[in-house]
Amino acid sequence: MTVQDTGLVAREPDARLNDIIKIAVLAVGGQGGGVLNGWIVALAEANGYAAQATSVAGVAQRTGATIYYVEMMPEGAGNPVFALAPAEGDVDILMAAELMEAGRAMQRGFVTPDRTTLIASSHRALATSEKIVPGSGISDPTAVLAAAREQAQDAIIFDLETMALNAGSVISASLFGALAGSGRLPFPVESFRDTIRASGRGVEASLRAFDAACAAAKEGYRDPQDVAPAKPKAEVHGPEKLVRRWSALIARAETLPVPVQDMAKAGLRKLTEYQDIPYAESYMDQLEAISAQDKDAGGAEHQFAFTETAAKYLANAMAYDDIIRVADLKTRKARVARIDKEMGATEDHLVQVTEYVHPGAAEFVSMMPAPLGRFTNNRPGLYRLIDRLVNRGRRIRTDRFGGFFMFYLMAGLRRWRRSLLRHQEEVAHIDDWLTTAEGRLSQDYALAVETLKIRRLIKGYSDTHARGLAKFDKVMSGTLLVEGRDDAADWTARLIAAALADPEGKALDGALETIRSFTTVGRA
Repeated sequence: MTVQDTGLVAREPDARLNDIIKIAVLAVGGQGGGVLNGWIVALAEANGYAAQATSVAGVAQRTGATIYYVEMMPEGAGNPVFALAPAEGDVDILMAAELMEAGRAMQRGFVTPDRTTLIASSHRALATSEKIVPGSGISDPTAVLAAAREQAQDAIIFDLETMALNAGSVISASLFGALAGSGRLPFPVESFRDTIRASGRGVEASLRAFDAACAAAKEGYRDPQDVAPAKPKAEVHGPEKLVRRWSALIARAETLPVPVQDMAKAGLRKLTEYQDIPYAESYMDQLEAISAQDKDAGGAEHQFAFTETAAKYLANAMAYDDIIRVADLKTRKARVARIDKEMGATEDHLVQVTEYVHPGAAEFVSMMPAPLGRFTNNRPGLYRLIDRLVNRGRRIRTDRFGGFFMFYLMAGLRRWRRSLLRHQEEVAHIDDWLTTAEGRLSQDYALAVETLKIRRLIKGYSDTHARGLAKFDKVMSGTLLVEGRDDAADWTARLIAAALADPEGKALDGALETIRSFTTVGRA
């Protein structure tokens, strides 16, 4: 059907529409999106433009960030009727306070190569949808960066978050600076600065972030791509006796097969930080024994893949998460300093830190000395009583002495960790897992390596640990069904991938049913 068929008269587009500048800002809570929105409107009005600002709330973990939308045009061009929300293919400037928000904007059609300048920060703030995946659910930033170069008329992307933090401000100030440096708005840079000054709050810090981002945008700065950061040389400090023991451990690691050495050294660092030097020495003892078995099984032909895999997953298994570990991390000086820096703590701006904890009887009993813990587990009535007493949520202020000291005392229990029930249970589980993998080494090298990788399913503590342990048991049982087949390693890898696919384990159950179907047919 054509316009003539409808009887309507075709009209030329209103030329004044070309004078409207359309800006969309995507930001989540704490990033100052509302402040940035207000600055843009104030800037426009101060320069003789009529402007309208709206916002559409979003939930960053589900539907994306809040979208702030501004339309502006010069005063005196009649009474413009501005839109209330951005439309596909009709945005001049798209600003995103986080890289994946820029990706969402491109998916929604807000960024087009014929008109849109994309201004975004390259840093990541992981969404809940990325965090809840049992494996690694982190989205690929390179795909977003590649799409930005193709879909935007101009893409100004660098780490605006770090730039703002270094200036003692928030990302809204550096985004405003990048907007000024882009040259897309017909206003002098000093007018942007006057807008910040007029806001009257955090002016100096905001101006520092603004100036840094403005200069970077003007110079065409972009984050370097595909450049591996230089590894800092680790410096070891401490009592001379412990330093000598650490040096001896590193020397032992350097006698392992070359493909294993870097992973072994990483494991030693992890376990020394987690517990102590003797704990790391026990790890090295096991790793040397595994390496000897690997060599006898022809590991050299496989670049000692079994030993390298064991070096990784054995270290992770020995550094299991428990209440002691959580308390240790929460009371570290580095964590307090990070929170103070992120929140801008000063003598006039105090920060309150509230920890939410919800221990159950399982966590409480696991911290008992092993004999007492086993005694309690074998008495259901006593166990239920303990659960009624401890199983409730608590909010503890660790910026106060009482709350901090409580966590500090729990962290101090690590010197007795080896005598506690949880540790002995973990050691027994690790021994069973390693024994199974080593038993397959001479018959099916690839299956033995995949058996070690099953350990990646176990992480966290409390309910998270229980779910991972249940999946681990299911996959281990699945390997028994395919053991002896030529494709046993492939099926084990598929089971691991299925277990990591969803928190509920539906994909894993489906994969196990598939295996049972053909193993049952084979037996028939």
